[in-house]
Amino acid sequence: VACADNVRIQLAVRGGRVRRARFLAYGCPAATAAASLACRRLEGATLRDGLSLSADALDAGLGGLGPERRHGADLVSDAVARAFEAWYSVRLGRPGLPLDRDRVAVAMSGGVDSAVAAMELRDRGFDVVGVTMRLWHDPGAAAAERSCCSPETVRMARETSHALGIPHVSIDAADEFRRGVVEDFIDGYARGRTPNPCVACNGRVRFRLLADAAALLGARGLATGHYARVERRGGVPVVARAADEGKDQSYMLAMLDRDTVERLHFPLGDLRKPDVRARAHAAALPAADAVESQEVCFVGQGGYVPFLERNAGLAARPGPILDPDGRRVGDHDGYWRFTVGQRKGLGVAAPEPLYVLATDAAANTVIVGPRARLAVSALELADAVVHAPVAAGAPFEVRVRYRGRPLEGRALVPLDDGRALLELAEDADGVAPGQTAAVYQGDRLVAAGTIAASHPPERGDSWIGLRS
Repeated sequence: VACADNVRIQLAVRGGRVRRARFLAYGCPAATAAASLACRRLEGATLRDGLSLSADALDAGLGGLGPERRHGADLVSDAVARAFEAWYSVRLGRPGLPLDRDRVAVAMSGGVDSAVAAMELRDRGFDVVGVTMRLWHDPGAAAAERSCCSPETVRMARETSHALGIPHVSIDAADEFRRGVVEDFIDGYARGRTPNPCVACNGRVRFRLLADAAALLGARGLATGHYARVERRGGVPVVARAADEGKDQSYMLAMLDRDTVERLHFPLGDLRKPDVRARAHAAALPAADAVESQEVCFVGQGGYVPFLERNAGLAARPGPILDPDGRRVGDHDGYWRFTVGQRKGLGVAAPEPLYVLATDAAANTVIVGPRARLAVSALELADAVVHAPVAAGAPFEVRVRYRGRPLEGRALVPLDDGRALLELAEDADGVAPGQTAAVYQGDRLVAAGTIAASHPPERGDSWIGLRS
């Protein structure tokens, strides 16, 4: 901290209790006193009680430190949380406490949505435990104002949990997040794709880590602050759209497996954002006024282009901009700086607006043309998953972007090797390889997959894009 105080807490845990707690402190008497009190309270405590030890409790136990010395309690609270984080993080994936049907592990992001989700479940009588994942962030860029990867986020999530009277644990998930999300994002752009890291995170990493943490905590249920719902049709649980269409986040959950959905709670599914803010203010939650987090949290300020050039070994590399017939119409400094459907920043003079139609990583070329050439009528999906049967003859919708308009689908045809052919009843534009296509019938999410290739309408052109 600014005053250079430093506290380390060491714990010996066995049989679900803290057997020994020791501290090493360099700093002012307030920090030393708070560390000593914390260790006295931790020894013999259950894990739940240990994870509930807050800075406020330490401050009160010392008779109120006052504004000049309050930092001692805050510092020790951080040290206790770090000690538990170290203990839990190395045990992820191992069995822990017996599963309790009424215990729910809530992913706490430090924002208002997860805070209210935890409060709603607590008020419904569930035994709630807050879980925050310490994720990877590009060290070469300043964090965004509200990044789910920052230390401030972890601290806010812990303070919110303690304000709600629930235990909180943080998990060091940086390496797993980098391998499962960041490297996939880098590899996708290096191959000329446009991946969606939020879908990859939710589908492959975040909920698996949450489930591993839940197993240690004995939590049967899993919950987040996503605006989505879980519906059952014929005994099959599927993710469904939220009541607040403007905040619906079901698209981000498109690749979740059925076993995970079976355990999920989405307490905000029937709420609207203004109502969530109002409930947080009424409860005086620390996160009540937290700003919205940015979508790609780990790239930091500056955006994805400088991130890729720092982390993917991509340096400025001049290449041609071509029209659909292969004629050179301009130059660029790297294909990864362009995405399908982009109009601005092309640097090409033309009598009509031009859009990026495709990029070719191997040739380092960018192909541009009129908007009409963006149209596609069918998509080939890789890693396709079917969450529920697609009712024959019933209309369905397709989304290829989180905020994109829904498209009317015509047919979903399973192929081999986990692929599927998705035919559209209306043309779509700006569709890029690597994006996620989510298929809905009514409000239910019934299928999804990663776009590997696309087909233009009523032309003899071959499939365009990358095949998996």
